[in-house]
Amino acid sequence: MCTPSRSFTCTRAWTRSSTSSGRRTPSSSCAPCTSGGRFSLTRVRSCVVGLRFCPLRIQVWSLEQPEWHCRIDEGSAGLVASCWSPDGRHILNTTEFHLRITVWSLCTKSVSYIKYPKACQQGVSFTRDGRYMALAERRDCQDHVSVFVCSDWQLLRHFDTETQDLAGIEWAPNGCVLAVWDTCLEYKVLLYSLDGRLLSAYCAYEWSLGVKSVAWSPSSQFLAIGSYDGKVRILNHVTWKMITEFGHPATINNPKIVVYKEAEKTPRLAPGRLAFPPPRAAAGVASPAETKYEIASVPVSLQTLKPVADRANPKIGIGALAFSPDSYFLATRSDSVPNAVWIWDIQKLRLFVVLEQLSPVRSFQWDPQQPRLAICTGGGKVYLWSPAGCVSVQVPGEGDFQVLSLCWHLNGDSLALLSKDHFCLCFLETEDRVGTAFGRPGDHT
Repeated sequence: MCTPSRSFTCTRAWTRSSTSSGRRTPSSSCAPCTSGGRFSLTRVRSCVVGLRFCPLRIQVWSLEQPEWHCRIDEGSAGLVASCWSPDGRHILNTTEFHLRITVWSLCTKSVSYIKYPKACQQGVSFTRDGRYMALAERRDCQDHVSVFVCSDWQLLRHFDTETQDLAGIEWAPNGCVLAVWDTCLEYKVLLYSLDGRLLSAYCAYEWSLGVKSVAWSPSSQFLAIGSYDGKVRILNHVTWKMITEFGHPATINNPKIVVYKEAEKTPRLAPGRLAFPPPRAAAGVASPAETKYEIASVPVSLQTLKPVADRANPKIGIGALAFSPDSYFLATRSDSVPNAVWIWDIQKLRLFVVLEQLSPVRSFQWDPQQPRLAICTGGGKVYLWSPAGCVSVQVPGEGDFQVLSLCWHLNGDSLALLSKDHFCLCFLETEDRVGTAFGRPGDHT
C-alpha cells in the first residue's frame, strides 16, 4: 500500500522456510523515503501492528487486517521520535526540538498534547501494567518528572529531580519505584516513589564518567547499573545498597566458566574429493557462510577495542544489560569488548557463560516466557542461548537480510527481526521448545 504522497510503498509477502519444519516466515518491506525511517512493533491481542516513521509522517498497518491502514502527519512541527502506548491504541510522537509530545488515539481519533519533553537518552517510561507514564521534562533550566494516567492522559504527579542534566528514567516492574539517573559527567542514580518522594540516592564514584545503562530485574528486587568503568553494580530493593559488582576482564581464566566462540563451519569432503568454491547465483553475490558455536578452552582472550581518547562518546563501559524473565540471569555487553555477551548467574552472583561472536553485538533480548536469549550482530543470522546450549540460525529468505535489532512476542513463540528497510517475523516451534530451539541437551553446535 502507498501513502497519498507516494513517499514510500509497503508490501506484504509470505515466504516458506527451507527448513524441514516448514515454518512460515512473513516479511514486510518498505521502500525508504528520502530521509530514511525505521520500524517499531507492538502486540495488540493476537495481531501485530507495525509502525514506520520518517521526519514528516507515520504509516501504520495491521498484519491481521491488511486492509486497515493509517497515516499520521505532524505537518510543520516535524517528527524526531515515535512510540506505542502499552495498550497499543495510542501513538506518541515527539516533534522536532522536543517542543511537545502528541498523543494520537487510533480508536477515537482524538489528539492530546504534552509540553516540555526533555531531549535525553530515555525520557519516557511506562509501568508494566500500562497504567502510568513517566515523562522527563526540562523547565526553566531545571529537570522535572511528570506522571500521567495512560487511560485519559491526565497529569497525576509532578516533581523536580536532584539532577544536573537528567539522562534517563525507568520504572520498576512493580510500578512502585522510578529510577532516575544523571548525565554521564556525574555518577548519580535517584530512586523516587510514585508520589515523588526521594527514597534513596546512589553514587559509586566521583570525577569520572558515570552511568551508561540501567535495568531492573523482573522481580523488582535488583537494579543493575552499567558504568563507564566497565563494571555492573547490583543494588537491592530493601536498603538500595550495592550487594555486588561484576567486572568484564578481557581474559577468562576460570575453568568453571563456559566460553562459546562462533566459528565458520568447514565443509566435509569425501576422501579423494577436492574443494571448489561454491557457485554463485549472480555476479558479486556470495552466499552467507554457515557458523556454529565451539566451546573454547580456558584461558580465553576476548577481542578488545581500543577507544579513541580524543573523541566524544568513547567505546567503553557497559552499553547494554538485561535480566532474564525469571531474574536468574543477567546479560551484559561491554562496549570495549563489542563481540562478547556476558551472562551472569544472579543466584550465585558469578559469571556463568560468555558468548563471543564473529561480529560486534548489535542487540539482544530475553524471551519473555523463559530464560532464552536472542542475539543479533547486524548479519543474516540470529543466535539463541539457553542453559541447555546455544545455536546459530540463518534467517530464511531471499537477498541479504541484515538483522539490526529484534523483539520477542509476549508469549515467546515468535520473534520480529528488523533491518533498515525490512522486517521479518519468525515463528518458533512450540511442541518441544527446548528440542526445537537448541537440539538435544548437550548439543552445543
